[in-house]
Amino acid sequence: MNFVFGILSQIIFIYSWALIIYILMSWFPNARETSIGQFLARICEPYLEPFRRFIPPIGMIDISPLAAFFVLNLAARGVQSLALWF
Repeated sequence: MNFVFGILSQIIFIYSWALIIYILMSWFPNARETSIGQFLARICEPYLEPFRRFIPPIGMIDISPLAAFFVLNLAARGVQSLALWF
């Protein structure tokens, strides 16, 4: 059972890094149009979309990725807590 929780924890860890890279790519012109940017968009946008619906941008700053990252961090902690129970 710890193997399953370890795999889930690693997936969340890798996904959080993909999310960070995707967010940082928005700071560079045309970075999201590259093949890596398009791949990360296919992976990250479905997760970010619900947060963007509920959290409007403040001027030109979109803070919804911060909330998405916070929820992802909570999920990682939840998986770690469940691993302790089993």
